[in-house]
Amino acid sequence: MKKGTFAERVRDVVRQIPKGETKSYKEVAAVAGSAGAARAVGMIMKNNYDPSVPCHRVIRSDGKMGGYNRGGIDVKAKMLADELKQVSKPKKREA
Repeated sequence: MKKGTFAERVRDVVRQIPKGETKSYKEVAAVAGSAGAARAVGMIMKNNYDPSVPCHRVIRSDGKMGGYNRGGIDVKAKMLADELKQVSKPKKREA
């Protein structure tokens, strides 16, 4: 996974996190090729304004939200909760 800058790799990893799921900053750093760079992932997410990068899906290793540059932690938690509801809804059967 060593193509592109670390920031590009981080954004690519985060784009792959499915709706309703999360990864820690540490997990994202490891997948992006630099296991000890969790703080760098945090800074990359803090400075991300690309809507194609769902940075609200990246949380702290202890399960806490961490920061969110688009409205704060409450907005981040609500977005994750809404996604979880969307993916866990039972599918309607067609008659």
